[in-house]
Amino acid sequence: MKITQAILPVAGLGTRFLPWTKAVPKELLPLGNRPIIAYIADECLEAGINDICFVISHGKEAIAEYFFENPTLAKALKKRGKEQLLDSLARYKDLHVHVVYQEEMLGDGHAILQAADWVKSDTVAVLFGDDLFVGDKPGLVQLIKATASIPEKEFALIAVENIPREKTNRYGIVDIEKTMPGHSHLKKVKGLVEKPDPVKAPSTLGIVGRYLIPHSVIKSLPKVKAGKDGEIRLIDALTAKLKTLPIYALECSGSRIDTGTPEGYAKAVQLLGLVS
Repeated sequence: MKITQAILPVAGLGTRFLPWTKAVPKELLPLGNRPIIAYIADECLEAGINDICFVISHGKEAIAEYFFENPTLAKALKKRGKEQLLDSLARYKDLHVHVVYQEEMLGDGHAILQAADWVKSDTVAVLFGDDLFVGDKPGLVQLIKATASIPEKEFALIAVENIPREKTNRYGIVDIEKTMPGHSHLKKVKGLVEKPDPVKAPSTLGIVGRYLIPHSVIKSLPKVKAGKDGEIRLIDALTAKLKTLPIYALECSGSRIDTGTPEGYAKAVQLLGLVS
């Protein structure tokens, strides 16, 4: 399957990192000499995707600007004989960046909905900026490779991680129908539950930050009923499509780090062997 577009919802306010995020988006926190968001963009490029849409809130324009050319900086570095300092950004010269705004924080489904008019491909990747995959292959690359083992033409594929049962109330949890023959990490899904009580959780496979979703799911988002908190959730859109849309879950290899918390960010620095 050829995936050409990716949505990156990064509109959150990053309140856990205040006061830093009062002026600088959380996604621009450094891991070495690169921001977190660069690792997510690199994951897209490694998966063969060079058309991405950032869903941001006002004041987070610097996220997209990081990937744009800066003629003034280039000119100054050339004058000083330091053009090589721009080599790390040269990888993004063929990256097509689009930006849309999420005016209100009304859920991950609502964030994706803001990019609906931009999506042209039959299937789009969704990468949430908090999750960083460390290993031989990024999570998105693993998802796309796994599509070869799925018999249906239209389907949704979700990245999952086996988590401690006591933490199921922090994740969307998948209910498994069967393991796909010849692929022990690929599961057919029969149900999804948002943040279940550990005692009632149908499994310990929690959804983690990477999706391949068909256009039909995005088109269904306006019909999704908001929860009691007023939020529109992607998991509810997928649940509503279960009877007509095959949904699969892939247990990705490697380590997944939640950089959305100070503790997770510190772990990312440690695992990557970097100094913050």
